[in-house]
Amino acid sequence: MNYTNSLESAGLIRHFLDNPPEGFTSVMTSAAQPGFIMPFSLLTTVDPDMVKRIRRFPGSELLERLLTVQTLFFGTTVSEYLPMRPGTGVPEQLRAMLDHWQASTPLMIVKDIPEDSPFLSDAERAAAAECLRRCKELGFVMVAGQALAYVPVDFADEQTYLARLSSSRRKDIRRKLKSRSDLKIEIIKTGDARFGDNAFLAKLYALYEEVYAQSDIHFDKLTPQFFTAVLQDASLNGHLFLYSSAQGLIGCNLCFVHNGMLIDKYIGLHYPAAREHNLYIVSWMENLRFAAGHGLTHYIAGWTDPEIKANLGARFTFTHHAVYARNGLFRWILGKLSGVFEHDKAWFEGQQR
Repeated sequence: MNYTNSLESAGLIRHFLDNPPEGFTSVMTSAAQPGFIMPFSLLTTVDPDMVKRIRRFPGSELLERLLTVQTLFFGTTVSEYLPMRPGTGVPEQLRAMLDHWQASTPLMIVKDIPEDSPFLSDAERAAAAECLRRCKELGFVMVAGQALAYVPVDFADEQTYLARLSSSRRKDIRRKLKSRSDLKIEIIKTGDARFGDNAFLAKLYALYEEVYAQSDIHFDKLTPQFFTAVLQDASLNGHLFLYSSAQGLIGCNLCFVHNGMLIDKYIGLHYPAAREHNLYIVSWMENLRFAAGHGLTHYIAGWTDPEIKANLGARFTFTHHAVYARNGLFRWILGKLSGVFEHDKAWFEGQQR
């Protein structure tokens, strides 16, 4: 099944639907648009410092339970943008979403509608703009999504890339890259025979769980079954970067090559060794080296850690979420407070001042 707005293989979406994250139920509309139902905390995209302050108040656990509501999302957590069906108009696709929802959950969210994305065709950008416009007309509350980081691969090598950064950032990155000499770096393509080894798969998943456990945002926890299906699927053109030190495997980073771009999807790290070896910086530079060496046009670096990625030379593009509440009063409150949920947008606007 094909989709427009795709920065990744449709096979990744298929594996998501077949093996949804913990607590998710996957769905499909009559127009073949993917989605899922899950208990959604309204604090997910609120400023982390504000969330920490809220959690210090007595009764905060009860408040969090009250702010967690069953929600039907259209889109997936493995695709950067809302998947749309080619050959079906935007009004028909939105109608199919609303018909599937039928106010069955307190919230319905159409997630990650791209806004003037540099990675899409003119026709895809026009359809996304129409989707945003029609959602507003239908009474959805529009909320800015996270900042998607990317780097145009218009440089020949690492030194050329680093030369574009400030002197202090170059110095810091080069210092941290010294740990690369202590690492063994290996790349395995999805579908490789090693992904038939259950013990190896378990070790990789444990690295993913370590990153998940220390993250401030707990939205989707992907399952071992999902990763097994993905890693064993050669058609996805995935590349797993493995990082080992003297003590063994300390990191992995799963990326995909699609439409001439390198899409960074999942990282797993073993602490504290990963920090001691500056693996975040090392993996960033290895991904850029891979992209440049394979003649790719962009490195898509994902949604998290925008401040760190900005320091590493990333640019950003945004999406919007269209939110519709079943309760009219709740819908009005969301409209008034939508800015509270736009942490990345506030950060980005602050950087532009």
